[in-house]
Formats: sequence, C-alpha cells, structure tokens
Amino acid sequence: MKYPKIKEVEVFEDYILKVIFNNEEVKIYDFKPNFKYEDFSILKDYSIFKNVKVDTGGYGISWNDDCDLSEYELYTKGV
Repeated sequence: MKYPKIKEVEVFEDYILKVIFNNEEVKIYDFKPNFKYEDFSILKDYSIFKNVKVDTGGYGISWNDDCDLSEYELYTKGV
C-alpha cells in the first residue's frame, strides 16, 4: 500500500506534530514516545525540535541526518 506524502508539518507544545498530507488528511502525532530511542534524545531540546522540516518529495520529516520519521510512521500512528 502506498501512503500519502507529507505536504506540511506544524509543531505544537508538548512535542505534538500536526501533519498535513497531500490527500488533505490531517494527523496529530505525539512525538514523546520516541524519546526512548537514543537517536532522538537531542530533540528533547525544544528549540531543536521545533525546527522540523518536510523532506523533499514528502517522504518524511527530519531535523538532521540522524533524526527523521517516515510518512508511514506519521500516517499510521497519527490520529
């Protein structure tokens, strides 16, 4: 199954992401459970977390080369 690509991402307080997909669906994704993974520990600094960008082509979002999430993760685990 193909998943919709990400069009836009917005950051809210308490590490919540609002993700808008190219099919116009909107998902709310709570990022906090990801802090159990060491790779994401740098994002506990909210000034870094809020600088998330949509990857080229909408295949995911990223903060740097080590911290990213796929459109699959955001679409299937977002509410």
